[in-house]
Amino acid sequence: MPKFKPISLNRKNRLPVIILSAIVVVGLAVGGVLAYRYVFYSRSARWQDYRSYLNDPERFLDYILQPGQRCGDAPFAFPTTGMVFGMWDQSYRPGHRHSGLDIFAGTEPGVTPVYAAYDGYLTRLEDWISTVIIRIPEDPLHPGEQVWTYYTHMATKEGESFIAEEFPPGTHEVFVPAGTLLGYQGNYSGDPVNPTGLHLHFSVVKDDGQGGFLNELEIKNTYDPSPYFNLPFNNNTNPDGIATCDESVTFEDWGE
Repeated sequence: MPKFKPISLNRKNRLPVIILSAIVVVGLAVGGVLAYRYVFYSRSARWQDYRSYLNDPERFLDYILQPGQRCGDAPFAFPTTGMVFGMWDQSYRPGHRHSGLDIFAGTEPGVTPVYAAYDGYLTRLEDWISTVIIRIPEDPLHPGEQVWTYYTHMATKEGESFIAEEFPPGTHEVFVPAGTLLGYQGNYSGDPVNPTGLHLHFSVVKDDGQGGFLNELEIKNTYDPSPYFNLPFNNNTNPDGIATCDESVTFEDWGE
């Protein structure tokens, strides 16, 4: 019987196989991410309106929330102008759970004002370019507890801050009444090549029990902002819709 010599995969033979395997693995990974983004993340009816909103904001005038707007007896008034496309507990990528609200004004960086939603004590850490946080000693929804409101992306993509001059880096525990001008919406991400779209990210952050705030990036450290505004901002219960007020709407007399 003829004998067959097995093929030996020496280093030279193995190289194309390794390269092909790597290409397949990378392709599957990229394909998985794209499938997630376009099948799951982008299927939201709300996000499908995002590009239309940027191209023609006036078409959405009935849905744009205004600074100082209060829905019913909500403890917080809305802090800026815009539509909320990014809800609390929405997913932007695999494993991600959004910890706040992304409010898009549809304008240019440095144009749309951001105001304090509730009375409190403002801090801006030394290395915070686009962010401030406000301590509220008495949480209006959790009596006896302290809570924090967090505002970020208030800078250009290159890191030119839009935070009001009254709050330079290192500001600590300065009292600000509701309606105080904090700065302007920006698109700062920390990476000039990959800026965020122009918006304000707002979240309600839990206290650490020692007078400080927890890490805002983790959703478990934040509260659902819906009851603070009396608006449907929870993605689990409002996965597709635009947040609108079903009760009477009033406006605080805020100005610069």
